[in-house]
Amino acid sequence: MLEVRDPRFTTVVGSDPAVEQIATGCLFTEGPLWHPGGRYLLWSDMPDDHLRRWSAADGVTTFRKPCNKSNGLAWDRQGRLLVCEHASSQVTRTEPDGRIVPIATHFQGKQLNSPNDIVCAGDGGIYFTDPPYGRAEYYGVPRPQELAFQGVYRVGDGPTTPVLLADDFDRPNGLCFSRDGRRLFVNDTARQHIRVFDRKADGGLAGGRVWAETRGEGPGAPDGMKLDSQGNIYCCGPGGIHVFAPDATALGVLRMPEYTANMAFGDDDLRSLYVTASTSVYRVRVLVPGLPALAG
Repeated sequence: MLEVRDPRFTTVVGSDPAVEQIATGCLFTEGPLWHPGGRYLLWSDMPDDHLRRWSAADGVTTFRKPCNKSNGLAWDRQGRLLVCEHASSQVTRTEPDGRIVPIATHFQGKQLNSPNDIVCAGDGGIYFTDPPYGRAEYYGVPRPQELAFQGVYRVGDGPTTPVLLADDFDRPNGLCFSRDGRRLFVNDTARQHIRVFDRKADGGLAGGRVWAETRGEGPGAPDGMKLDSQGNIYCCGPGGIHVFAPDATALGVLRMPEYTANMAFGDDDLRSLYVTASTSVYRVRVLVPGLPALAG
């Protein structure tokens, strides 16, 4: 299961991490998100238009169906659910009373492509990627693309005024902040690499150099991406999940049983990596804890 590329790898994930299948029978799993207080996991099953929930107490249940073929999920600073919706090409926020409010829908009068993945900064800023995957058969609703580029955005003052931060990606996808929040990592599925940006005081981005590449054998490409408590970056890639040290050294690959799309740290000790992989969700126990998904 492990492809070791640097001796430090086993000090991060262990020498023989246990893999447990906690759910299966889905069409294509994505967007895992752990709720520490509720001790449950949410994930999207895009083709089935089904937002699912799992807990050790209740097993797999329905959280929301239909869900506009949701993909990436995150919590905002108030603990409200943020959802990237493929079918509606928007980002929504779920209020405490259950209302679903669009917070990003259009850019300069044109509908967004299909928001894909999303993160919330420590100051409350919400950042998301916008490739066109949700305009394709199976993963979304086939329809022409209105925008001529694939962007990275920050949510603006209204749903039609997101702030465009970068438009030179082929397929922007997973994203995560550095531990201090001063850098934003964004991967490009088509180009098989991870880029890093400096986050400015006004929430904008600068730079954007290539930070690392996901090289290897097997199916897979950069998709979901997460940071652990030591600054190591986990990123989907060929064969499974590629782990990079803070200095961008490729530590190794956690090879998974199925094509892997995303992952999230969870459980009370944040040492369980919940992996969405095609028809299933797996739990992998690692040594270094992740970071909490719910902002405090």
